Formats: sequence, structure tokens, C-alpha cells
Amino acid sequence: MHMNIDFPNLGIHLEHVGKTVTVFNFDIAYYGIVIGIGIVAGLAIAMWQARRTGQNPEDYIDLAMYAVIFGIIGARIYYVAFSWDMYKDDFLSILNIREGGLAIYGGVIAAVITVFIFAKWKKLSPFLLLDTAGLGLVTGQMIGRWGNFFNREVFGEYTNSLLAMRLPVDAVRSSDISETMWNHVETVKGVNYIQVHPTFLYESLWCLMVLLLMIIYGRYKKFDGEVFLFYLAGYGAGRFWIEGIRTDQLLLPVVGLPVSQVLSGVLIVVSVVWIILGRRKAGKKQ
Repeated sequence: MHMNIDFPNLGIHLEHVGKTVTVFNFDIAYYGIVIGIGIVAGLAIAMWQARRTGQNPEDYIDLAMYAVIFGIIGARIYYVAFSWDMYKDDFLSILNIREGGLAIYGGVIAAVITVFIFAKWKKLSPFLLLDTAGLGLVTGQMIGRWGNFFNREVFGEYTNSLLAMRLPVDAVRSSDISETMWNHVETVKGVNYIQVHPTFLYESLWCLMVLLLMIIYGRYKKFDGEVFLFYLAGYGAGRFWIEGIRTDQLLLPVVGLPVSQVLSGVLIVVSVVWIILGRRKAGKKQ
């Protein structure tokens, strides 16, 4: 397997991008390391926001312990459910997440459920928790997407744009290579390359923008939960576009539509309507 990753139109050539690092004869996946960094950074942002808004930051340490565990489980269940053909003949492979296979929306759904249970247990406002934890969530997504970079996954169709990424064919899953990519394969020194949209990068940058806007938007919110709704709409808008150019889409059975694109569309509409109605209701109370 060839380990180089190039961004030819930017003049960036990375000769060796490994998937693992060896510590005491044990291979640790960069994917896991990146996810871990994202979790820690997300918790730090949530605790920072908690201090700014007069909450107890330690509540978010407690919440994170549960939300991260159940979020990862939810992300895996979601991915496996919509990729069942990959796992139906090897159930043990379901437990192997070292090579990727986590769906963000599954993690979000599980984390939101966890927040409501945690809030009831601690007698806290679940909507205020969501507003604060939402900043940590989008931070984790922003960083975590770089795990896909190391795994050579979550990329889009062929492109020759400024940010185009070139990958050796033998370093990616054949199922992710479209007919269009095959038609544009380049051979350099006997090695076949595909050139694709780095959708992991697009989503990471989009999440950074959403994070900054959430921090600003929070200063003008009129009800608890509004910032999290802004996250759902903002992230959903980017995901709707990005999902349309990915080649590893999870599809809804029968209809064959990308499940994350459909869900993004629904979340955008519901969140925007909820924000409008919520702000009107809050305005009448003033």
C-alpha cells in the first residue's frame, strides 16, 4: 500500500501518512487519537462556556463521561444499520472501529437522549445543557473529521479544484471509487491515483464556522435550546451539501436516498421553524 497523500493544485505532497503509531509494540490508530483529541477539546470548550454563563463546569465533566460512551455506541449502531451488508456475515467486525465506521448523526441522536436523561437525574435544564454542550459537540466534529484524513475515507467525487486531494488507489476502499473517478485515474511511476473532493476538510472548516457563529449567536438567544437548534440548522446545511458529493453515502432502504442528506433537510426545516416560533413566544413574554 502506498502511503502518500497529495494536494497537487496547492503544491502539497505528503510522502508518508501512516494510519497507526506503534507504542510499546501496540498499534494505535491515528483515527482514535484524533477522536480523543476532539473529545478533550470539545469538553474544554463546553466547560469554558459553562463558566461564562454561570453554570457549574463539573456538570459537563460528568455529562461527557456518559455522552461520549453512548455517543460512540450510537454512532456505530447508526453506521452499521445503514451498512448492514458489510457486517451481516461477520458480526465481530461490528466491534472493530479502528478503521472508522462512525456516523455523526447517530452519535448526536444518542448524545441528545443522554442529555435529557442526565438533566432529569441532576435536576438541570436539558435545553441549557444542549446549548452549552453543543459548542463542545461541533468542536469535536471539527477536529474528529481529520481522523478520516488518516483513514483515506469520507471523500467526494472527482475534482480538479484548488483543494483537490490525490490518493493512491490501493490505499482506499474500492467501493468508494466511482466510475467517474476511474475515468480520471492518473498513473504516476506505475501507481494509480484518484483525485477527489476532500469532504472531510470541507466539513471541518464548516464546523469551525458554525462554532464561531454559535458563540456569537448565543449572546442574542431568547430561550434555552436556541443555540443548539442553530447548530442543528447550521451543521445540517453544510452536511446537506457535502453529503451530496460524497461517494460513501449511507442510503435509506427502498428509496435509495442518502440518509444523512434527508435527515439534514428535516433538521434544517424543524430547527428554523422552532427558532422562529420560540423567539416569537419569548418576545411576547417580555
